[in-house]
Amino acid sequence: MTILSTGRAVATVFAPATVGNVGPGFDVLGLAVDGLGDTVTVELTLEPTPRVSVTGRDAALVPTEADKNAAAISARAMLAGRGDARHAHVHLEKGLAVAGGMGGSAASSVGGALAAALALGRAPALHELLQASLAGESAVAGAHLDNIAPCILGGLALVRSLETMDVVSVPVHARWWVCLVTPNIRVETKAARAILPTQSTRSEWIQQMANTAGVIAAFQQGDASLLKRSLVDLYAEPRRASLIPRFREAKEAALKAGAIGCSISGSGPTLFAIAPDEQGARSCALAMCEAFAEIGASSHVGAIGQGARAP
Repeated sequence: MTILSTGRAVATVFAPATVGNVGPGFDVLGLAVDGLGDTVTVELTLEPTPRVSVTGRDAALVPTEADKNAAAISARAMLAGRGDARHAHVHLEKGLAVAGGMGGSAASSVGGALAAALALGRAPALHELLQASLAGESAVAGAHLDNIAPCILGGLALVRSLETMDVVSVPVHARWWVCLVTPNIRVETKAARAILPTQSTRSEWIQQMANTAGVIAAFQQGDASLLKRSLVDLYAEPRRASLIPRFREAKEAALKAGAIGCSISGSGPTLFAIAPDEQGARSCALAMCEAFAEIGASSHVGAIGQGARAP
């Protein structure tokens, strides 16, 4: 944190990319990925009107009105929760695509909330940070914590309850790497959620529960064989695959290149693959990009990441 001579306070936070759902864990699992994310700077001021500026990836698509920008909404929620009447001037450096499936709105929201808290001079409690971050996320992408939780906690996170904001950091004993491949299309989160049914068959529900528990156990134990058997999504992936041209070819390419598992990251269009090591992740990324050659794609390779923090 920096205190300026004028009495205004400034703080900057880096918030990482995240994989929502992690395959079968719809709305309850999320995974942080190292090396890619949004950077949010919040300056507290007594000026009558807050300001928002945005640079970086897809900057032209991000609202600069304070009541529509996720980072600004979350910063304001944090200040209101602390009873501070100052406004937040927000600068958002986007590293994550809009509607890209890498937790971009969650990263902006967490970054805004945490930077505002640090500018006030005190690190927030987890519940306080979750609540303020959810204000921004809800405004632009809907009320869910599967990206917010790992963005804050790092690693693999479990959302046990949205209503009570009960989130759990899952111990990870695997040294796996993650590749994220984003084809050059856009999938809106709200639209991707709208195509999903509100009910499932009993057999599908039981297997989905078993697969989700298997993913958690695999990360805890570092068991690649268990992850390979468990990273199977019977709910969202079959229904969202049609939104992503050449999805099946890209997934098959990742598995042939040595991925332990591969699925859609959040609402898509980004795909994620888990690989045994960095070189394996790079091989998967290359193979997936080749599968998307007709439409083009970008990729990122990173280790399992830490949560949001001051750079």
